[in-house]
Amino acid sequence: MSARLTVPKTYKLAIGGAFPRSESGRTFQVLSATGDFLANAAKASRKDARDAVRAARSAQPGWAGATAYNRGQVLYRVAELLEGRRAQFVDEIVAQQGVSAAAAAAQVDAATDLWVWYAGWCDKYAQVAGGLNPVAGAYFNISAPEPTGVVAIVAPQDSALLGFSAVVAPALVAGNTVVAVASERYPLSAISLAEVLTTSDVPGGVVNVLTGSPAELTPHLADHADVNALDLAGAGDIDWVDLQLRAAETLKRVLPPGEPTPSPQRIAAFTEIKTVWHPKSMI
Repeated sequence: MSARLTVPKTYKLAIGGAFPRSESGRTFQVLSATGDFLANAAKASRKDARDAVRAARSAQPGWAGATAYNRGQVLYRVAELLEGRRAQFVDEIVAQQGVSAAAAAAQVDAATDLWVWYAGWCDKYAQVAGGLNPVAGAYFNISAPEPTGVVAIVAPQDSALLGFSAVVAPALVAGNTVVAVASERYPLSAISLAEVLTTSDVPGGVVNVLTGSPAELTPHLADHADVNALDLAGAGDIDWVDLQLRAAETLKRVLPPGEPTPSPQRIAAFTEIKTVWHPKSMI
């Protein structure tokens, strides 16, 4: 009986619910912690970034228009599918980061728990970020958070899965859509997670994933007039001050580099507060 060849996985971009190669045709090698070849990943271009922003913008009204309960159910479904594909993610993290299977499993479990945690915030964060304001007069004054729009994210560079989840999940809670630049060293789990998102009721275009060089891609996203906010969590090693200056040209919200610890404040960072006045009914 002849031996069969294995079918190696092809890691592409994730744009608009599809998995295209880079329009530039470029790829880069992903190596293990010991320098061994793992895979070729697509090296996204400026055109890919523009396509991802266009997909995110098209998907944003529908995602924002879903009920908070529905968004919570969708994020919980992400956790369910992550749990079901736990072994695959453990193997990818071991191969990329060179950690033990136990450490990789702990990262997958933490990422899964994070999606559950943020799913629970979907129908609760508005009560924390908004509220009824005291005013003088026969009026109700109500502040309510609304999504900022399209959020461009530089994922943490030292984590294959947990860091990526820690920045993408909170942006989705309020109804934002995302263009995320994955870790350049550990991009494989981000694309595998994009596959999970695509099969977990997350509408196409809500999460778009680019692999390649954050230093090359992020300036284009900072300049893009249809990007409403920047999360620079993983941009500490590039000129993020220049990125802030670029973002200021189009009045983007900017979250500077830093460890993305779970917090409702991370949700609120990408919301706008709308204040409504309403007369009290006369008795």
